[in-house]
Amino acid sequence: MESRLSASLGLPSPDPNHYPLLSESTSLFTHLSTNLLSAQSHKPFKNDAKFASTSLSTESQTKFQPSNWLKLASRNSPKIQSLIKSLSVFERALIGAAAGGIAGAFTYVCLYPLDTIKTKLQTKGASKMYSSTFDAIFKTFQTKGILGFYSGVSAVLVGSTASSAIYFGTCEFGKSFLSKLEIYPSVLIPPTAGAMGNIVSSAIMVPKELITQRMQAGAKGRSWEVLLKILEVDGILGLYAGYSATLLRNLPAGVLSYSSFEYLKAAVLSRTKNANLKPIESVCCGALAGAISASITTPLDVVKTRLMTQVHGEAVNKIAAVMYTGVTATVKQILKEEGWVGLTRGMAPRVVHSACFSAIGYFAFETARLTIMHQYLKKKELAEMDAAPA
Repeated sequence: MESRLSASLGLPSPDPNHYPLLSESTSLFTHLSTNLLSAQSHKPFKNDAKFASTSLSTESQTKFQPSNWLKLASRNSPKIQSLIKSLSVFERALIGAAAGGIAGAFTYVCLYPLDTIKTKLQTKGASKMYSSTFDAIFKTFQTKGILGFYSGVSAVLVGSTASSAIYFGTCEFGKSFLSKLEIYPSVLIPPTAGAMGNIVSSAIMVPKELITQRMQAGAKGRSWEVLLKILEVDGILGLYAGYSATLLRNLPAGVLSYSSFEYLKAAVLSRTKNANLKPIESVCCGALAGAISASITTPLDVVKTRLMTQVHGEAVNKIAAVMYTGVTATVKQILKEEGWVGLTRGMAPRVVHSACFSAIGYFAFETARLTIMHQYLKKKELAEMDAAPA
């Protein structure tokens, strides 16, 4: 501790073998440049200077400013853009998966209360229990308190992180792979990548949403207890009740949301001449894309929710039964009992939820993706400089 304090103040270190670390602060770099240059011939400096190449000359050290890595402007430099273009399809997919997992967990937890109210309004018999969205909010808080809005949140943390990582990782893989195919139209790359991500991630999202919505609808016990109950009563296939409806909802929603965001992003970047979106631009593009997607796909979401929250006596036992009869029968039942209005149940909170979710989600994803990418490129460049001959 005394050694680091002395080093930060420019005082002699009490440890003769100690050499001050190279910080990313430009002022500290300038203050310590004399000591660093004098210590350059010692071996311990090679291990301590983690943010500079050991092959840098005196002239290049005076020009090297690590703080530029933290500036948005440096991301538009030809060097950075060249490194970004050199990333392989696999590297882009891994970066997208890591950023997607972080963004997914963060976004789902932030907006979970809205999803709870949406589910309550879409559950069968909700029209008799709740007169409006505000009535559902009031009754939920009155009966269970603030924790009532977070029933099943543990399942969301696990499921959303995994599904978001797979979704965005697949989307980034699809974009990178398809962009290398000269014969594939560029305008079809975003919707195709979005469809690929939804198909792959639905395998994880369906069981997660099933457990979550069963708990939101009133199922007793913890997430793992609800899971065991479903497996005991319906078996493995019971975890995929509403799978076809989920695909019918997620594919259009995914194509609309993801492609809308990509198109809006491309339009903004072409107008601003920047390489990446600013935070406020990510929020606006994401919110608009989410609102468009949610408003169009609400009927499909209602059908999916009904299939997932039905009691065991009404539950299907095979995925094939759901695919060929469940969706049609559910639509007919809703139209018969509630009319066309029944297919729009929960639209208002769903549009708000989707707009907020997409705004926060795409902002978090873009921020996480750029941060991870540039930290990776930074380490990659330093590794190449260390490996280069002196």
